[in-house]
Amino acid sequence: MTLRTRLTAWYAGVFLIAGIALIALNYWLLADWDPLAGGMTLQRATSVPTEPMATVYPGYAAVEAAQLPAGTLVVTADQVKADTMSTVLWQSIIALLVAAVIAVWLGWVVAGRVLAPLHSITSTAHRLEAERLDQRIELDGPPDELKELADTFDGMLDRLASSFDSQKRFVANASHELRTPLAVQRTLIEVAMADPNVHDETRRLGRHLLDTNERSEKLIDGLLMLAKSDRGLTSRELVWLDEVIDDEVESCAALAAEKNVTFAVQTRRYLVDGDPVLLAQLVGNLLRNAVLYNKPGGSVSVRLDQELVVTNTGPTVPAQAVPGLFEPFRRLRDRTGTAGSGLGLSIVQSVAKAHQGWALARPNGGGGLVVQVNLPETGVRQAS
Repeated sequence: MTLRTRLTAWYAGVFLIAGIALIALNYWLLADWDPLAGGMTLQRATSVPTEPMATVYPGYAAVEAAQLPAGTLVVTADQVKADTMSTVLWQSIIALLVAAVIAVWLGWVVAGRVLAPLHSITSTAHRLEAERLDQRIELDGPPDELKELADTFDGMLDRLASSFDSQKRFVANASHELRTPLAVQRTLIEVAMADPNVHDETRRLGRHLLDTNERSEKLIDGLLMLAKSDRGLTSRELVWLDEVIDDEVESCAALAAEKNVTFAVQTRRYLVDGDPVLLAQLVGNLLRNAVLYNKPGGSVSVRLDQELVVTNTGPTVPAQAVPGLFEPFRRLRDRTGTAGSGLGLSIVQSVAKAHQGWALARPNGGGGLVVQVNLPETGVRQAS
């Protein structure tokens, strides 16, 4: 039941209680009424009265019924009182029912006008995104509670917009400041190792430093990608997800050949409204994880129908450990020797949420992991 319906019910309920109380009060007061206090009317029971109406006032002598003209209707005070009270009661009930219908309609209209600012706040909140914090309510009206709520909401949006702008600047600066020294270090190591007079121990040290440098670069790239996806989408465009899958499978072919892993791909045309870079990162992370954490001679199944499902045949994954795989830097113990940074599934989940989707995982029955990613499919189709 909506708030508007509840308010209307409250208005109608209060009105009915007040109306019933008023009818009861009138009926109680009418019970003490004495018809003889104001006189009593006698009228003939013929169709065309031949005698004028007569009124008997208190203090007059009583008249016997035999002395009245023939056809005269005698009405007692109790009968007048009973008929009057019955008429007043039924007419009051009918009037109350009619007024109750009008009160329900007026309550519905008034509740709608009272709740209109709340609808404005709700619609503004629905239009907000991480990169679109320029929406404001700017409610006009008297300085009441709803005006205070709308102004508080606008102030909160101002602070959020400032915070997001600061975060974007930080990510942009960190991307430059962190990548530059690593690139310089890699260049210096490669130049030093290019010297033919370098000792074998120094060359082994150089290769170790290059591996460490590469892992640091991947870690920084993963953190920046995670921060970017957590902020939401800066732009949207129509992306064929099946084509992204084909491209990423091709890019993982060399790694799969090195690990002796085969792909089985089954897709259909699937159009998504989103960020192509983030979607490619999502698919790429799923495929690389499925290859890296597989067993020699294993396989990776990629199926795209109502959702994207990637299944590998790696080592057995305990069910209780699956939720933690979506947390940053969380890996199974037997995965610590791999080249991964522990951010793969975290990025997958973050990118899926940025596209109003979700990501789930469960252990594969014969070993390995099954990852399901749901991305909203747009209804737009290109002409064939």
